[in-house]
Amino acid sequence: MYNLDIMSWLTEDKLLYLMEQYRSFGPFPGIALTFMKSFVPPLPTIAIVGLNGAVYGLWLGFLYSWIGLVAGCVTTFLIIRKISSHAYVRKWSLRPKVAKAMKWVRQSGFSYVFLLSIFPVGPFVVINMAAGLAGMKLRSYLLALMAGKAIMVFVVSYIGNDVERFIRRPAEGIYVLLFIGLSLWGVKAIEARFSRAGREGGSK
Repeated sequence: MYNLDIMSWLTEDKLLYLMEQYRSFGPFPGIALTFMKSFVPPLPTIAIVGLNGAVYGLWLGFLYSWIGLVAGCVTTFLIIRKISSHAYVRKWSLRPKVAKAMKWVRQSGFSYVFLLSIFPVGPFVVINMAAGLAGMKLRSYLLALMAGKAIMVFVVSYIGNDVERFIRRPAEGIYVLLFIGLSLWGVKAIEARFSRAGREGGSK
């Protein structure tokens, strides 16, 4: 109930108000909010990254969002890798969705992390944890994550940097909805692809 109350309070307008209030702290608010995404999954990635673009401008907004998201994902990855032998974590790794993700990471770690990192929607927490549990090399994980997040953050920051354009021309909002829709479809398509590859590999 407490978590639901927090999430209902964190609307886009209130996030924008908070960022404007604490803008004097420099990049910290923008980086901190995107960093928290890895630990509070319901936080709206598109809204936060877009707000960074609106508050800090395209390039600084992109940089702060990218640093925060990458730092949060890597922190999750390293924590899970460190405590992977804990009984609770081993039990959690047996869940179907996590077990599938771990299997895909072991088969095509770089491609899986890179492709799913491009999209602003998706099971980010599961991906990061599965990569840590599956023993993916830090270097490969970092390269895939940094490249994928850079593409996603730039697109969302570009939209957020010129929100007024979408207010003046509501029809252009269709592109935003299309981007979100394609992201959802892309995540499902990629998961289906890895699922088929897993079944084909298991049948050999």
